Amino acid sequence: MTLERTVARLAPAKVNLTLRVVGRRAVGLPHAGYHELDSIVVFAGVGDRLAFRVARALSLKVEGPFAAALEDEADNLVLRAARLLQEASGAPEGASITLEKRLPVASGIGGGSADAAATLLGLAELWDLGDLDLRPLAEKLGADVPVCLAGRPCRVTGIGEVLTPLPKLPPVTLLLVNALLPSPTAAVFAARQGAFRAALTPGAARFADAVALAALVREGGNDLTEAAVRLVPAIGAVLESLARLGPLACAMSGSGATCFALFAEAAEAEAAAERLGRERPGWWRAVAPLLD
Repeated sequence: MTLERTVARLAPAKVNLTLRVVGRRAVGLPHAGYHELDSIVVFAGVGDRLAFRVARALSLKVEGPFAAALEDEADNLVLRAARLLQEASGAPEGASITLEKRLPVASGIGGGSADAAATLLGLAELWDLGDLDLRPLAEKLGADVPVCLAGRPCRVTGIGEVLTPLPKLPPVTLLLVNALLPSPTAAVFAARQGAFRAALTPGAARFADAVALAALVREGGNDLTEAAVRLVPAIGAVLESLARLGPLACAMSGSGATCFALFAEAAEAEAAAERLGRERPGWWRAVAPLLD
């Protein structure tokens, strides 16, 4: 066993450019009662960072600006992913894992799911597991973990398990903003009201340039926004603030509370972030390109 070997991975923020709730999984099927979704999911060039080192047992150290939010978490998703992979692969080694928590917790940008996916990928490399299929393990860990494992822009349907790769994305920049109030996913789904919506039909032209992508964001919408704003009114304030910055489009990601604004130029996003920082110094914000 080589104790010095290490692997490092970025767990990028997942962003739902659109999110429609189109139904519920029928009784008799796996995950009956879960909401069926239709979502355009992309990834931003900002996220948590994980480092893996071969060790005799599994352990996790959490550090970084949002580490304190995970102190009371009895069974971190990173450790669950590590144990699941160890059991499935029969790997005889353990790993010392360091998670640098740079994304807000319960924030709608897949922090925990991205961390779990990065753990599966990082440990598979560390333990030399070759072509082991990680997808079934990702599906056991949570609805967002499969797309985070894929790590590329996808249309996500079903309850999160059906992934369709998207055409090449235009070069756009996101401004991510969170008022640092959690928005629990289960509570938001429970508070959602109204009928289910029809699925989108996004063709290649939807991704031709930044203007077309922004139009898709506006048309697709996020069916969880109204419920999230009722539960966490600060989300509404974030959306109003972003709209005043003049982006091509802005919306909430996932079940909140993180919202995003889309800009054609990185300089525009940086200027908007600086202005917002002066107006709302207590809010978390990050400027990042879309990863393609």
